[in-house]
This record gives sequence, C-alpha cells and structure tokens, in this order.
Amino acid sequence: MKHGYTNSTFGDGALVVKCYQGPEAAFRLSTESRYLRRLRGRLPVPRVHQVTSTSLTTRFVDGSHGQDLIDDGRAAEVFAECGRMLARIHRLGIVHGDYGPQNMLFHPATIETAAILDWEWAHPGRPVEDLAWLEWIVRSHHPEQAPLLPHFFAAYGDDVPGWPDRQAAMVARCRDLLDFCARWEPGGDGEKLWRERLDTTAAWTE
Repeated sequence: MKHGYTNSTFGDGALVVKCYQGPEAAFRLSTESRYLRRLRGRLPVPRVHQVTSTSLTTRFVDGSHGQDLIDDGRAAEVFAECGRMLARIHRLGIVHGDYGPQNMLFHPATIETAAILDWEWAHPGRPVEDLAWLEWIVRSHHPEQAPLLPHFFAAYGDDVPGWPDRQAAMVARCRDLLDFCARWEPGGDGEKLWRERLDTTAAWTE
C-alpha cells in the first residue's frame, strides 16, 4: 500500500475519476456512491456522474484543499469550518470515517466548505470517530497547528469526548488501517507505516 492510499484519483478539470484499490474495493466504491447520492442537496458533496464496477466518476468541484490553506496560515479558520460542517454530518446520523481537512475543499475567500470528499469509509457510528480522526490528522501532519484544535472543537459545539476516549478512537482506527494493509500486502510498506503510526499514537499525551 504505497504511501497509505486506498485509491487513485485523476481528473480533467470537468470530471474526477476515482479507482478503488485494496481489500473490499467494491464495497468501498458502493459505499461512497451511495452516500454521495444520499447526501446530495443536504451537504456539499460532489455530484455523481458515472459508476462502474471499479470506478466512481464525479463532477469536478473548484476549491482549495484544506491542507494547502493550513500551510498558508489559515488553520484556525479551516478548523472552525471543519467543526461546523462535522456537526451537520453528525446530525444526519453519519460518521464520515476519514474526516479532516485533507478531504475537504474550501472557497478560499470565505473558507466556507465547497465539498466534502472521500466517503468510502462512511457508516453509522459514534461521533468520536470523526472528532478523533481530524485531531489525529492534525497531530500527525500539522503538529505545529495542534494548539489551534480548540477552534475545531468549539465550532463543533456538542459535548466533545475527553482525551482518553479520543485517543482510544485514534488507536482503534490505526489498528483498523494496519489490519487493512496487512491483508492487502502482508509485510509491505503500508503495514510498516501503520504499525509505526499506531505506536506513535498510543504514546501520545494530551
């Protein structure tokens, strides 16, 4: 599992084609296409154009990726908008499963959400899963911005689980992804990567 990715995505400025890789690829494709259709008009998600047995094609959505905006010094704004949008998702009884600025597009002038991407892991579940995973993304990939995470939690608004519950959810997700990689390519780079990430996450303190 090179670099930890579970799909390949390419586009031409009008359409975006996503091909699914690894275990349960057909199930994850079905999940994403189902949620995108279900949520159209209820949340900012890309419009489905075509579905095949191995790929999902959506309409292109213009916007700036959250991680690029964080790198441009707008982390507090991005985190707050992520919190507001996650509250909307959870009010629908849905867990995104890979929620964070890496899977969101924003209007750069206003930092309003243009699209929430990558619904292949979506499922009914506990809100702490998404709350913890965004925190994991920030701690792992933007550690210098971790002190700004209160903007995310405050904008989310509902009761936020304490650190022990959030860390436990992070560790559980890392274990899931370690298992995913081990089934895809036993002993491969992906398995090694997620084993290291699991150990690092388990050692974190608030």
